[in-house]
Amino acid sequence: MEAEPAGSFSLQAHVSPSEDPLKVKKAVEEVAGEASAVVEGERIVLSSESLHLLGHLREQLRDRHVRSAARRLMLAGNEGEKTTLMLNRQAAAAGVVALCGTPEESPLGPIYLVIRAKKIEEAIDWLTSYEGG
Repeated sequence: MEAEPAGSFSLQAHVSPSEDPLKVKKAVEEVAGEASAVVEGERIVLSSESLHLLGHLREQLRDRHVRSAARRLMLAGNEGEKTTLMLNRQAAAAGVVALCGTPEESPLGPIYLVIRAKKIEEAIDWLTSYEGG
């Protein structure tokens, strides 16, 4: 596996009053694999100064054959040194990556993946690269 580029990321989800924050926390943690999220008021946040923890997401994108869709969405969400990708929260809770083109595609609201990198296109390339899968 190629080394990940320099960068950081955060995963964030809003917790509505009708939801169990621990279930939302688990859904956010499923995206990153082995990292721990924290409850910050009405949000669940998982942050890292390394893109390494996105290796699990990278594998899911490859295994589910949605790399090109993820790449297209991240390039569309590119704002200089930052890009955003929305993930379906219910699917994430089940350990499955499902992309959202709009917030409405995830009924309780999506999980937002925000990636920051000086070379954002390298980060996008790394996350969506094809490695024989």
